[in-house]
Amino acid sequence: MLVLLPPSEGKASSGRGAPLKLESLSLPGLTEARAAVLGELVELCAGDEDKAREVLGLSEGLRGEVAKNAGLPDAGARPAGEIYTGVLYDALGLASLDAAAKKRAARSLLVFSGLWGAVRVTDRIPSYRCSMGVKLPGLGALGGHWRTPMAAVLPEAARDGLVLDLRSSAYAAAWKPKGELASRTASVRVLHAPTRKVVSHFNKATKGRIVRSLLTAGVAPKDPAGLVEALRDLGYVVEVEPPKGAGKPWMLDVLVDEVH
Repeated sequence: MLVLLPPSEGKASSGRGAPLKLESLSLPGLTEARAAVLGELVELCAGDEDKAREVLGLSEGLRGEVAKNAGLPDAGARPAGEIYTGVLYDALGLASLDAAAKKRAARSLLVFSGLWGAVRVTDRIPSYRCSMGVKLPGLGALGGHWRTPMAAVLPEAARDGLVLDLRSSAYAAAWKPKGELASRTASVRVLHAPTRKVVSHFNKATKGRIVRSLLTAGVAPKDPAGLVEALRDLGYVVEVEPPKGAGKPWMLDVLVDEVH
């Protein structure tokens, strides 16, 4: 099973670990594309600060993120699972998983990123600020930049198993499973049961809990139908929309009564 996660907007500090080595990251087929984004981002942020804030969509209060990006080549690196914070990652609680569940997380979780493309939670990265919606002066929209290298690398990472897609729309645009792989993909929405509406905070929290439940239980469904069965066994209320034709993903709605 391959689980696709969005990153968090807020991130923990880089810490004092050794600096990033791009060649050490998982999915080495993305190295060239990563180097291009990193170089453009560092150059942008080492120049005109106001221009960099405008390009990155940063408020005045986040001015310090520009200097942080400019120093990325020398910044300390930590496991991505420690760098990403926020609602989904708090609910997922990687640090508090038992040893077996942590091994499953290392194998199955991929975090999408405007800067790195996608990384595993064990990959060591520095703290940064660069969303998938950014358009860098020399590269253009990052979603478009990542599509070709992702299309070459991600099918191999998925192998012949289930793909559980929990990404937000901006990150989903960087790679969309196609053909037979799409038929093994399940995208999940979390809805407030009484209103059938998505509420951002508990949508993220519930997705984090879903991943934690699967990792803790040691469940690894082989296909979307098996995922539905597994989630129901774990106590989730799931409604299913099977694919609308060949080569289309499954759509699952997880219904939650309480917004928390």
